[in-house]
Amino acid sequence: MLKSDLILRSPAKKTIGAENITNGQFGAVLSRAGVGKTGFLVQIALTRLLCDEKVLHISLCDTIEKITIRYNEGYASLVDSIGYVDAQIAERLWDEIQHHKTGIAYNNESTFTVNKIRDYLDSFKGADITLPTLMIIDGLDFDTDLSDTLSDLKQLQQDFGLCTWFSMKSHREEPLNQNGYPIQLEKYDMLFDRAVFLVPEENKTQAIVLKDGDRTDQKFLLDPASLMPVEE
Repeated sequence: MLKSDLILRSPAKKTIGAENITNGQFGAVLSRAGVGKTGFLVQIALTRLLCDEKVLHISLCDTIEKITIRYNEGYASLVDSIGYVDAQIAERLWDEIQHHKTGIAYNNESTFTVNKIRDYLDSFKGADITLPTLMIIDGLDFDTDLSDTLSDLKQLQQDFGLCTWFSMKSHREEPLNQNGYPIQLEKYDMLFDRAVFLVPEENKTQAIVLKDGDRTDQKFLLDPASLMPVEE
């Protein structure tokens, strides 16, 4: 019961739809620095953990300890958003699901290679361990040429049957294209069929669905601190 309630309160469920998170090619969460890309990616991942699926979270900007803190805080925000929850029940649920998340931290982009991720996923197969359904990649620099990396990741995704969501940092001074896309998404438009753009809106954060079928162009208000949906 608690799992279902938490999923219903998720900003990922609200904006993307829980059923769409792992149904597609690549997904992206875009914003300028400090608006909440990583926090939103964590909420995407939490929806899958709450469905008893495995998640692989790869960061090029956070330590393992920081990744763990982000998930602890994201889960706490979800729990707080539904009102009173027995603390022991919430803690037992977190103890149950958090072990389905694996974090990998790289010092910088130069130490990250797709072959390392392939070897890691191969180890799951070799040990007959259930593969993750979702891979988060946080910190790739989309201001550089990532054509080869994304091509390799696309093949990886197909080989292992998982879905991949990325953070994309945009810049305040750069104009949007005619579709409302930051240039970072425009460059790789054909590879992505899910994209959410987080934009500061007075004292809230606006989540704009840039790409997601029938949900495209829908807008949702989130609390900027917790990223929980705000009732309009």
